[in-house]
Amino acid sequence: MGLFLDFNPFDNLLCILLGISFTVWFTLLLVFIIVPAIFGVSFGIRQLYMKTLLKIFEWATHRIERGAKDNNHLLYKPYSNAIIAKEPTSLEEEIKEIRRSGSNRDLDHASEFEMSDIFYFCRQGVESIMDDEVTKRFSAEELESWNLLTRSNYNFQHISLRLTVLWGLGVVIRYGFLLPLRVTLAFTGVGLLVVLTSIIGFLPNGRMKNFLSEQVHLMCYRICVRALTAIITYHDSENKPKNGGICVANHTSPIDVIILASDGCYAMVGQIHGGLMGVIQKSMVKACPHIWFERSEVKDRHLVAKRLSDHVEDKTKLPILIFPEGTCINNTSVMMFKKGSFEIGSTVYPVAIKYDPRFGDAFWNSSQFGMVNYLLRMMSSWAIVCSVWYLPPMTREEGEDAVQFANRVKAAIARQGGLVDLLWDGGLKRGKVKDTFKEEQQKLYSKMLVGTQEDRSRS
Repeated sequence: MGLFLDFNPFDNLLCILLGISFTVWFTLLLVFIIVPAIFGVSFGIRQLYMKTLLKIFEWATHRIERGAKDNNHLLYKPYSNAIIAKEPTSLEEEIKEIRRSGSNRDLDHASEFEMSDIFYFCRQGVESIMDDEVTKRFSAEELESWNLLTRSNYNFQHISLRLTVLWGLGVVIRYGFLLPLRVTLAFTGVGLLVVLTSIIGFLPNGRMKNFLSEQVHLMCYRICVRALTAIITYHDSENKPKNGGICVANHTSPIDVIILASDGCYAMVGQIHGGLMGVIQKSMVKACPHIWFERSEVKDRHLVAKRLSDHVEDKTKLPILIFPEGTCINNTSVMMFKKGSFEIGSTVYPVAIKYDPRFGDAFWNSSQFGMVNYLLRMMSSWAIVCSVWYLPPMTREEGEDAVQFANRVKAAIARQGGLVDLLWDGGLKRGKVKDTFKEEQQKLYSKMLVGTQEDRSRS
């Protein structure tokens, strides 16, 4: 009799509704996301979603501009180009111009050194402080339009009641619907990758194992791409990297790997980690010959080069994926490529990746956000939209050293992706400028003075 008294029909109904909700949720997930990811097809839902967002962003930006105009507020306008207009002139030409404007004497009879010369170096220092082309590459790009994310535009404070309601609705959609959906997909993709690659690892080496490994990797990466609502446009697929080669790309985010690996299989290169990342690495290497290094081996350049050379010499192995910048840049420029991967002598397949920051900023500022925090920001953004260009393969030319080859590849990537080609080392993100940069300016100035003295002695 007590059993019947404890029975609550409401609890039973609640359990039934929860069961139905989870069943519908995972059925929709399976039919519209996971199965299309397995076969590499799309229903066009993401493209329609992107076009709808663009129209909403355009309306929101117009409302902000009109509201600021009505209230006599000045809107923040980010500098798309440099703050200071500079013309490409040499050190000698600029110093001569300063001497000419500051002295009535004939330059040919001027002394080797003039006090006015210091103004050139002072001006260079002030310009570097005001318009630093290096450190601004390590911060998120400021948008001209508002994408309903307060983290991406300073003008979000100039909003009306309707915009506030729209922003609140966006928060509910992003955190209440998109974030749980994306987290579920991410765990599904990573879980399948670990389980299936571990199973494939028990198979004997051969064509069947390689085929299954490639299909599993593609399937899992495509699921992870959908976990970011990534909308990717691939160009010039006939230039996709081939076995025995090295694929090099500009580096903006850890998700660069997923973006590229969802369209083709690569052998990854990196340091062995612990925790969840270590479990993923161990399972992946069982099914595919990735190249992982111990912490003590990473600084051994000869060992790294030997492992890479042995891999590319085997034409049956997948192309190696490398990001020669060595750090993440905010997708406005390409910085110095490390020469190590260009010393091997293999065919290099350049790839340019350009993200559209209007939907979500893909740049990872590792000094400000940890990996988990960064991924949560990505999954709570509207979408990740990017374009990928496969450039024609490049080889080292006769008489060309590794540094020159690296710069030529870097210039091609920057040109195709519409990025600024910088000679600075990405290591400046955490380190100081090397003394060699300062010594180079001193040598140029000394050469100018010595040259002037030699010309006078000849005459």
